[in-house]
Amino acid sequence: MKINKIIQFALIVSISIGIWSCKSERSSTTGWEYNNSENGGFEKPPYVEQETGPGLVLIEGGTFTMGRVTDDVMFEWNATPRRVSISSFYMDETEVTNLQYLEYLYWLNRVYGEEYPEVCDKALPDTLVWREKLAYNEPYVDYYLRHPSYRDYPVVGVSWLQATDFCAWRTDRVNEYIMIREGLFDWITDASASENFNTGAYLANQYQGQKDAPGLKDYNPSNGEGYRNVRMQDGILLPNYRLPTEAEWEFAAYGLIGNTFGERQLEKKQWPWNGHGVRNSDEVYIGEILANFRRGSGDNMGVSGRLNDNADITAPVYSYWPNDYGLYNMAGNVSEWVMDVYRPLTHEDAEDFRPFRGNVFKTLVRDDVDPRVLAEKDSLGKLQWRNVDKDLDNLVERMNYRKADNINYLDGDDNSNIRYQDGETIAEENYKNGNNLMYQYAATSLINDKARVYKGGNWKDQAWYLNPGTRRYLQENKSTAFLGFRCAMDRVGSPVGLGGF
Repeated sequence: MKINKIIQFALIVSISIGIWSCKSERSSTTGWEYNNSENGGFEKPPYVEQETGPGLVLIEGGTFTMGRVTDDVMFEWNATPRRVSISSFYMDETEVTNLQYLEYLYWLNRVYGEEYPEVCDKALPDTLVWREKLAYNEPYVDYYLRHPSYRDYPVVGVSWLQATDFCAWRTDRVNEYIMIREGLFDWITDASASENFNTGAYLANQYQGQKDAPGLKDYNPSNGEGYRNVRMQDGILLPNYRLPTEAEWEFAAYGLIGNTFGERQLEKKQWPWNGHGVRNSDEVYIGEILANFRRGSGDNMGVSGRLNDNADITAPVYSYWPNDYGLYNMAGNVSEWVMDVYRPLTHEDAEDFRPFRGNVFKTLVRDDVDPRVLAEKDSLGKLQWRNVDKDLDNLVERMNYRKADNINYLDGDDNSNIRYQDGETIAEENYKNGNNLMYQYAATSLINDKARVYKGGNWKDQAWYLNPGTRRYLQENKSTAFLGFRCAMDRVGSPVGLGGF
């Protein structure tokens, strides 16, 4: 009898567990079911992992020594070694190519060309960067960007501002494709200047598009339609494409993940590859050059019949060996723009976790009457942003920042000026356009708040600049024939990917 009762109890428990498992998942806080319109409809969407965007590679983060760790033969002293930590992120496998940039120009012309041709003109690379006063480079002026022979070569003649605009465009096109792939939108062949998919505008319910489905099921009983737009909480849309920070680029270039055993780093790298030379030491490929650079004055590619890097200028983006993250041409080919504003002593001033100089904090523009309502998108279909304001945004109460523009913090602001004494501040006019008593642009220095860092060696450099720790700068609206870029993206959640914690 006792045994029968035990069996009976076990059967009841197993049936109860089965019934419970068939129901929706419940909150561990309240016990209420998720995704149930009968109890209010709080949603927990199905989610597994951040999708890897097109062209990207996951860069698992960690700690490393950032800056010059070899002799500073140029005596610039602008990259003091310092240990920092980098969060995991994504980076393009290669530099952005001419073909990819032409795709961008084509889309701009199709959508904005008729109403806003200045948008298309603004994005055009400067092909005249190839000209030299005493060299015949006109073929590159005419053909490098558009001839199919160069379509897999890195785009050049692109300023920092143009590269940043490309990243924003790419974000919207990738997210638009995801919405179409998931069956929520149709392809839009007649997109216009004011009506084209913009991720921010869509999330703010200021873009409707041509929907292939009414949306996702909405469990909120207050919504009579029963469907809603995709939200950030659904994990369907990707974070923004952007330029990498200087620290991220340098960390990714070294590819130290291939030199780690347990928690030991077995070999420090001088280049994105192991060893002290610039040629392959593997017995199968011994002697092959590992990057596209200039070996010496007048020697861009070696001798006829045995070209050392097989490239007189740039090379196709999949040339040479990738580093241990699978990234190509992190040394040589073209130098690359990064997000940071240049300062000689950033390595000493910046945080040791995710270091970066260039923060200008912004917020969305809102309606003057009702601050809960966002301002209408602009004529190009984008949301409007403004710098945070100490009065409008109550920055006085904040503990971590008190102003929008923090570019010159600790290096160029009042407190860091040699003439700052007894709490007296320097006149505001000295800081217009980044000019101040410390960095007098075009007078005593070429440094101002619009000077952006670029990293890596290029086809015109000699080997010293191939070290990832080297850093140079250029005004954000300028471009050259040796400077390109690649995109990055934030990694959200686990730093190691699926299966991590």
